[in-house]
Amino acid sequence: MGAWSNAAWQAAQPVYEKIIAHPFVAELAAGTLSQERFRFYLRQDALYLAHYAEVLAHTASRLGRRDFTADFLRFASDGMAVEKALHESYLGGDVPAHGEISPACMLYTSVLRAQATAPAEVEAAAVLPCFWVYRRVGEEILSRRSGDGNPYSRWIETYADPAFAASTDRAIEICDALADAAGSRTRELMTDIFVLCTRMEWMFWDSAYRLEKWRI
Repeated sequence: MGAWSNAAWQAAQPVYEKIIAHPFVAELAAGTLSQERFRFYLRQDALYLAHYAEVLAHTASRLGRRDFTADFLRFASDGMAVEKALHESYLGGDVPAHGEISPACMLYTSVLRAQATAPAEVEAAAVLPCFWVYRRVGEEILSRRSGDGNPYSRWIETYADPAFAASTDRAIEICDALADAAGSRTRELMTDIFVLCTRMEWMFWDSAYRLEKWRI
């Protein structure tokens, strides 16, 4: 039996390719993304991360191994600190603690929270795309960004940073260990939710690019 993560990434690869090709990502790399779109994205990201940190902490409480629990709690605390600093560097005092959440952000956070009653392995797999996709996107953008004058360099460097890569590798390692100890049906569910949440990542960026509003 091969590593679960290899099969999961292969299943999600077509979605990832669409993420990389999305104009939000392309313009972010080129430094031409409008400030309006980027600020919309950051505000929604701040709202998303409040939910995401709680899901990470909830997952940590279910993992059954002290080292896994400690790592997931560290992901929640360290991730929030890094993201808060990143948001404040662009938004200043305009980082929302609450506010109107976009349809895409509400859908994504609802999908994550719905895994609270799924097997713990599935809940862990649900949070993995936020690590893995961002790492891959950060590294891809870093490889093709246009010079040092890119106004979004801090964002790019955050997700292309070796420390973020190390956390991503650890999250993948934990999910692989959980999958190895799980039955085939649970592994299938892990892959399904991993692909679904990768789709949510595409929707999140697409929502920001369209400045998505509630239609009613």
